[in-house]
Amino acid sequence: MATRVIAAAVGLPILLATVLLLPPLATAIVFAAACAVAAYEMLWRTGFLKHRRIVLYTAVMAAAVVLWSWMLACAVITPKFLWLSALLGLFVFFTALFCELLSAHKELKFSSLCIAVFSGIVYPMMIGALVRLRGMDGGQYFILVAFLLSMVADSGAYFVGRAFGRHKLAPIISPKKTVEGVIGGVAANVAMMLLFTLLLSKAFGFAQVHYLYAVVYGVLGAGASTVGDLTLSVAKRQTGIKDYGNLIPGHGGILDRFDSTMLVAPLTEILILLIPFAVK
Repeated sequence: MATRVIAAAVGLPILLATVLLLPPLATAIVFAAACAVAAYEMLWRTGFLKHRRIVLYTAVMAAAVVLWSWMLACAVITPKFLWLSALLGLFVFFTALFCELLSAHKELKFSSLCIAVFSGIVYPMMIGALVRLRGMDGGQYFILVAFLLSMVADSGAYFVGRAFGRHKLAPIISPKKTVEGVIGGVAANVAMMLLFTLLLSKAFGFAQVHYLYAVVYGVLGAGASTVGDLTLSVAKRQTGIKDYGNLIPGHGGILDRFDSTMLVAPLTEILILLIPFAVK
């Protein structure tokens, strides 16, 4: 527990300083590297696909997807070349995977390539929402919402679950998660979003805020956090590993730390585009 707390106390301020104070490109670089590591964790550490070239292709593709999100959010290139680069990247990645499948069709399963697609495209596209949020007007505040929705829900669920947890939520996947903990996570998220919205209105000059929308963010964010956490826990249970890695002392790997963020980040992006809770 002490190692976990120390790692969070050191790593979290550095991460927040990077994404809040530095330009959006810094956020993109950080999460491009994180998604490349996550691709390695999902394919190699789990044992799903211990194929060096495919792991390399997937890690490069994962980083490229996140950087593409930065180009999209910050309009670095014209829309024509933006989408052309996306099509080119997908074409090269899939062609590389298909060539590996054709050359080793007896040893390489098609289902394994699907895990590579998840690791190289789906997961980084969802985590890339953090980069797209950072590129918005007021992005420093909106990316913070995504972090808060996942972290506060996790913390609320943990403490309420420990104190009042009686009914197991998913005993096979995650024995310690309880229904009471999830309710605690929802309550903590709602309280946090209401406080954060008030703070934006009173201290940071946001001209318009919607407290009802903030409640919606809190409830949906807690649900997305739980689903994301449990989903990546399934892969660990199926492969018999405790953690995806040991990159972050006391926390495990990138996928262990950013499991709930996998769904919370794109949910936050969708909600801000559809029902912004705060407008500058």
